[in-house]
Amino acid sequence: SACMGYRVREFQETPNPGAVKIVLEGPISPLEGQGGTPRSYRSAESAAIDPLAARLFRVAGVENVLISTDWLTVGKKPEATWKSVKSAVEKALGEAE
Repeated sequence: SACMGYRVREFQETPNPGAVKIVLEGPISPLEGQGGTPRSYRSAESAAIDPLAARLFRVAGVENVLISTDWLTVGKKPEATWKSVKSAVEKALGEAE
């Protein structure tokens, strides 16, 4: 299909056990009207203006999202498992516009 999507190169642990850094194969499209990165969101409400972030907040267990130029960081809720969050985030990124 011609769907763009983002391919995950690797998941990297961070000093925070509740957050993971996700390195992507290519650059992340800048937000319309906002050239500058990074984009940081602590709630689905604040991410509503950002299609990629909003998509990530629809993943069960995602608590916060930081989007940079070719990587992003996802924080998870304590009760969520990394196994389920990572696979769902990878799927969400692959289906992103």
